[in-house]
Amino acid sequence: MSAKPKSIIVKVGNVSIGGGKPVVIQSMTNTDTADVSKTTQQIIDLYEEGSEIVRITVDRDDAAKAVPYIRESLLKKNYSIPLVGDFHYIGHKLLKDFPDCAESLDKYRINPGNVGFKNKKDKQFSEIIEMACKYDKPIRIGANWGSIDQELLTTLMNENNKLEVKRSSTEVLRDALVKSVVYSANRAEEIGLNSSKIILSAKVSDVNELIRVYEDLYDQTNYPLHLGLTEAGMGIKGIVSSVSAISILLNKNIGDTIRVSLTPKPNEDRREEVRVAKEILQSLNIKSFRPDVVACPGCGRTTSTVFQELAIDIEDYISEQMPNWKKEYNGIDNLKVAVMGCIVNGPGESKHADIGISLPGTGEEPAAPVFIDGEKYKVLRGKNIADDFKKILYNYIKNKYSKKSLGA
Repeated sequence: MSAKPKSIIVKVGNVSIGGGKPVVIQSMTNTDTADVSKTTQQIIDLYEEGSEIVRITVDRDDAAKAVPYIRESLLKKNYSIPLVGDFHYIGHKLLKDFPDCAESLDKYRINPGNVGFKNKKDKQFSEIIEMACKYDKPIRIGANWGSIDQELLTTLMNENNKLEVKRSSTEVLRDALVKSVVYSANRAEEIGLNSSKIILSAKVSDVNELIRVYEDLYDQTNYPLHLGLTEAGMGIKGIVSSVSAISILLNKNIGDTIRVSLTPKPNEDRREEVRVAKEILQSLNIKSFRPDVVACPGCGRTTSTVFQELAIDIEDYISEQMPNWKKEYNGIDNLKVAVMGCIVNGPGESKHADIGISLPGTGEEPAAPVFIDGEKYKVLRGKNIADDFKKILYNYIKNKYSKKSLGA
């Protein structure tokens, strides 16, 4: 990918997107927005998990009426979380009829494929942009494979049919998706919205097509890009598809903000999509949210339960203590810990970590060498290896990382 100027910086509440700023994690509630209490709590849950911006559905009068109360409820709990209103079909009407809603949101998300149809389309799109200008709000123009601008698609299909060498229907569809958001962004600027108020996205459900779409968008525009694989699916399928697409694009320096769109099972924790997003950024060394724990996957040399039990004990300890450590120490997110399982790779991997332990494999002597900053520190033996390592780890943290000042 050829080098190009950094994208424009867009401020969403107190969060900056684009311009080479760190990639921002977003998520979306699945509560009924009209239920102020449940929606407020889920916004807080998503934010506490690591979502820096949260989107809520604004699909009817009751939802629009609830938005200022949600904002008020968040502020009473000392949360100034950037909120995005997701509008479809009647967004122009809701923003006009409920000015408190328009004011309370930090960004509007609109889909050019369903903002209006035929003669109403330009008028209703213009009304939304005018509201964004009036309240000084940024927008995300987010096209979607499943709700593409049918008039534009028909025009491009007809043009394609006249060609001697025709493009595939998928290529035409991809072109329509990109043209839809680029045209809408240009139109928004013509109406009066500053370019520093525009973010683009063009989501599809196919990994390879998503990559091609965003490569085209990246080449054609300088707006910040919101990455996400729409309708990625449930469970492992949704996770693998999202990770594949988003990681490839981020490695190409494409993308300024991401959302992992997972379909939760009934009553499943909504925060899972945020956890996956954090793991993507952590694994690519884009952001650090916790110590990087390198753990042996296990094999025939670790068939005894000793390794598994010790590894689980140590990893659980790190996970449990991390919230406290983050409050107390500067830079703790950059800690790298290795928990390895036998003599094959254990000592080597442990040396590459800040602190590591090579646990005994099957048939090996119950001894575990500990390495600190690449040097062998000591060998732990006996029944208390895990507890002894925890003490060494905590002492290492206390000595290496400076304490945060009060109120930091």
